[in-house]
Amino acid sequence: MAEKRNIFLIGPMGAGKSTIGREIADRLHLEFFDSDQEIERRTGADIAWVFDLEGEEGFRKREETVIEDLSEKHGIVLATGGGSVISTNVRNHLSARGIVVYLETTIDKQVARTQRDRRRPLLQTSEEPRTVLENLAVERNPLYEDIADIIVQTDDQSAKVVAHKIIERLDF
Repeated sequence: MAEKRNIFLIGPMGAGKSTIGREIADRLHLEFFDSDQEIERRTGADIAWVFDLEGEEGFRKREETVIEDLSEKHGIVLATGGGSVISTNVRNHLSARGIVVYLETTIDKQVARTQRDRRRPLLQTSEEPRTVLENLAVERNPLYEDIADIIVQTDDQSAKVVAHKIIERLDF
């Protein structure tokens, strides 16, 4: 029997990685993981608390370890944190160990989808969320594009529709 392949979802916060990832995993009968949820499970604390205590650098180290561990599994769908691609190690692991799907979305959609979410430490600053998201996009979008095997726009489409589009494009 052929080895099950991994599907790694990357993209900015608010792109729908977790929701779409669960949908793909359900349809393909694969195990679903969310790197942020796994960090919370391992630390026993929420992401905001980890950020407060350890700063972004400490959080990114934990994130890198979690993604390295999870990406070694077979037959999973993994929703990664939006900033995980900052790490060269993470980018290399994802590229080498599965199909990388970049869920692309506009800043407008990100603002709309994250405006009431208080669990996103990078948006809990004195800076306007739109400005933060625009700055993150400048830094991260080229990294997403660089490692993506598949790019899918998520704006104005349901998770079911996006999942279907991704599954159609998978080489399974």
